[in-house]
Amino acid sequence: MDWTTKRDATKDQLRRLNKAIPDASRAFSGLGKAVKEGGELDFKTKELIAMGMAITLRCEACIVLHMEALVRIGATREEVGDVLAMAIQMGGGPAMMYAAAAMECYDQLTEEKAQAAQ
Repeated sequence: MDWTTKRDATKDQLRRLNKAIPDASRAFSGLGKAVKEGGELDFKTKELIAMGMAITLRCEACIVLHMEALVRIGATREEVGDVLAMAIQMGGGPAMMYAAAAMECYDQLTEEKAQAAQ
């Protein structure tokens, strides 16, 4: 899969949805901001948790958006791998397939980030 295309398409879908239901979208965005900025866990840990949940819930759109955040903040392949392993342990065979896709996503987005830095 081309994860950059998936990411861009997902963002386009969300923009259209946000225009259709602006009040609900703002409320959901506010919830996201509150849970990511508050509490005891740091942002990276929260994004790693979200990645594990995206895999076990089998949501490709969630995988690409949370992986983009993880790549942006410098999560290592090993950190992501630990999360994928936990997701597989909790979700079994289907989670393994989504974890494999998530690792491919990490590799593609990391390469994109490296190319952009050149």
